[in-house]
Amino acid sequence: MPRLLEVTGLTAAYGPTQVLHGVDFAIEAGGITALLGANGAGKTTTLRAICQMVKTGGSVRLDGRELVGSATESVVRLGVAHVPDGRGTFGALSVEENLRVGAHARRARGGVAEDIERAYARFPRLGERRQQQAGTLSGGEQQMLAISRALMLRPRLLLLDEPSFGLAPKIVAEIFRILRDINTQEGMSMLLVEQNAHLALELAQQAYLLETGRVALSGASSELMADESVRRVYLGY
Repeated sequence: MPRLLEVTGLTAAYGPTQVLHGVDFAIEAGGITALLGANGAGKTTTLRAICQMVKTGGSVRLDGRELVGSATESVVRLGVAHVPDGRGTFGALSVEENLRVGAHARRARGGVAEDIERAYARFPRLGERRQQQAGTLSGGEQQMLAISRALMLRPRLLLLDEPSFGLAPKIVAEIFRILRDINTQEGMSMLLVEQNAHLALELAQQAYLLETGRVALSGASSELMADESVRRVYLGY
């Protein structure tokens, strides 16, 4: 498969503190890639660096176009949607208003109403709560809304930061099933940051393991699941 995103020598810092130290990885068009690692390894910072939300060096190329040095809103308009940790929904707005905000930056203005109905078909609970304030939703419902709002961009690349965090296993299973369906049916590329390594490796085709801001291991998800050191440290068996 052709590469949609190529990251080379990626560095990122918060003020004087450097977090990423020359990270290299790629995302195939239509594929799901997992980014694994312990707390503080640099996973969230990697997503922010792709979106140009932190001081960044090196190269991040989306379909051959350099993103480093671009404004975050320009990255979004090129089709990169980010579902941040903590969900990031607008609590005072209704479910439907949040979805309309998600469509604001996309190039194609038509089809917004149809995409909203598609979001409700994917997550019927959102349809039942379409006029409810987002801040009053449960954690699982807020995560569904955050993903749906990102999809309103009609992105080429979906960045997901800890989508399972704090959610009941039944809700997690539902969300990951829908992510798989979106990837399979629509060919949407995804980069998944996830503490639940087993869950991430089951969903993704490729994976990279970060340690203190550097890539320590990479390969097919099936290969990493079979790696004894990965199983022992990250999968718990």
